[in-house]
Amino acid sequence: MQDEQDRLAAAVAADPRYEALVARRSRLGWTLSAIIFIAFVGYLLLIAFHPALLAMPVGAGVTSLGIPLGLGLILLAIALTGVFVRQANRHHDAQMAAILRDHGA
Repeated sequence: MQDEQDRLAAAVAADPRYEALVARRSRLGWTLSAIIFIAFVGYLLLIAFHPALLAMPVGAGVTSLGIPLGLGLILLAIALTGVFVRQANRHHDAQMAAILRDHGA
């Protein structure tokens, strides 16, 4: 049983379609990570160097600009997670299933 699993793992790892799939998935993950990293660092830089900007009230209320921007960061993180999950469900999972099927799994 273990020998068969090892054979399958080696065959899948050597498949150029699998290598391409891993590269695409990795590129997407790094791109989305870079987007959220840049957004968070930008927010922190605003806090550090322009706190008066974030303290400006929104409209006539007592809510400052920093609150909706912080909420926006949280929503951005959720949206980017959704993008990755949607991409994985639509493309990566189907491609991986095809690779496994072609190798007898």
